[in-house]
Amino acid sequence: MYSLEEANTYIKTTSSQVNNYYRHTYHVMAPVGWINDPNGFIYFKGEYHLFYQYYPYKTQWGPMHWGHVKSKDLINWENAPVALAPDQTYDKDGCFSGTAIEKDGKMYLMYTGHIEGRRPEDVRQVQCMAVSDDGIHFEKVEQNPVISEEDLPDNAKPQDFRDPKVLKHGECYYSLIASKAKEGGGQILLYKSKDLLDWEFVSVLLKGEKDEGPMWECPDLFELNGKDVLIISVEGLPAKENNFTNTHSVLSIIGKMDWEKGIFNKEVVEELDYGMDFYAPQTISDNKNRRVMISWMQMWGRNIPTHTEGHGWAGAMTLPRELVIKSNHLYQRPIPEVKKYYTNNHKMSDIILSNEKKDLSELSCEVGVLELDIDVAKGQHFDLDLRSHEKEKTILSYDCQSGMLKLDRKQSGVALIGKEPEPVYQRAIQLNPQNHHLKLEIYLDRASVEVFVNEGEYTLTSTIYPTQKSDGIAVCAEGDIHILRIEKWNIEV
Repeated sequence: MYSLEEANTYIKTTSSQVNNYYRHTYHVMAPVGWINDPNGFIYFKGEYHLFYQYYPYKTQWGPMHWGHVKSKDLINWENAPVALAPDQTYDKDGCFSGTAIEKDGKMYLMYTGHIEGRRPEDVRQVQCMAVSDDGIHFEKVEQNPVISEEDLPDNAKPQDFRDPKVLKHGECYYSLIASKAKEGGGQILLYKSKDLLDWEFVSVLLKGEKDEGPMWECPDLFELNGKDVLIISVEGLPAKENNFTNTHSVLSIIGKMDWEKGIFNKEVVEELDYGMDFYAPQTISDNKNRRVMISWMQMWGRNIPTHTEGHGWAGAMTLPRELVIKSNHLYQRPIPEVKKYYTNNHKMSDIILSNEKKDLSELSCEVGVLELDIDVAKGQHFDLDLRSHEKEKTILSYDCQSGMLKLDRKQSGVALIGKEPEPVYQRAIQLNPQNHHLKLEIYLDRASVEVFVNEGEYTLTSTIYPTQKSDGIAVCAEGDIHILRIEKWNIEV
């Protein structure tokens, strides 16, 4: 087994040795080692706390710890000591994902204890609690595991039972836990408790169909703008046209939660992000009564250059996003606190391109944000080259006739090859071609691009790994493209 002291000592002695070439400026990363799912996202005693699945000793997945950062503004993050290590018999092979909640002025972490077996059928996953007065130092409760195999319904497999989402509704605490049904397929189980320690099974909150993936993970449930929203991360969801082309996908399900029956009634099901690197998001309601989301900005089943090239670290989180519902659709907007770190503004207006390419060297940007308002009424197609240099570039393109917006990273730099049947170098989202006005916000960091379309109606999130100092910007137009405004800021934290 592992220990907190061992992990924190290792980080202290090795974090200065990582290669900083692709290290982000304003995205959460671990100081050294491997990072995946965000965990325990919470606003507690005046600060935002974010934990994450963490293996400090290698740049590959291993026995999971909980890494920890905190911030006053969601942008400038400070590393805190590792919060949880797999140091008990019930979590000896990993402290898997979970969430946080405040009770009586204390922070409680609910997480999954992972126990390997000699055979796959011997694996067990149980739910555990840890508590802290200061949000930094945690004690695992004596009652652990607080939910175990004996508390499962008959149709749930004890080998796949993880990622508890803990919340309060009325006078009770509830936990949504991802599960695999014995006959196959994902489902979300609902438990309730009066004290966070003694739990009882309530219901199968939602059960997947055969074509909705073999396993669901990392559930989240919240009320927003008069609707209930269930977010689930899905392994192996079959591709459908432009949707679900990654090995793992994230679904936003808008509907209504029936708390009396313990059932979620679906109304609208959509993919949450249309990029190539977005998984396992968590949300919170903060002190400003906003619903804020953050996600792992990576994808399972693909090479990660900072691992393969020996940089000593792997993985990062997205820019935090504020969520709102409009017309029964979940919008994601960049958290406004990021604007505090904008510098070096440059603006250009009223650019008309007619079957030509224009280099916009005045707007060159490696770490920053671009905002564009574009009139495409008389256009056929345009390419926006981002992070370009000689043969390298990331392309955001739009077909004005079909309304198809694509993000293509085939020429971005280091090739990213995955386990998909066909390499996924680009992803696309279908927009309304009758809307001739396109608004884009594009956030760039050392190794990432996040595109917010039409004030957050859709997003495309992807990592990129340029091999050179690629910061060029260019636009290539077919037909007449009218850029009403294009504005750039650098971001410095």
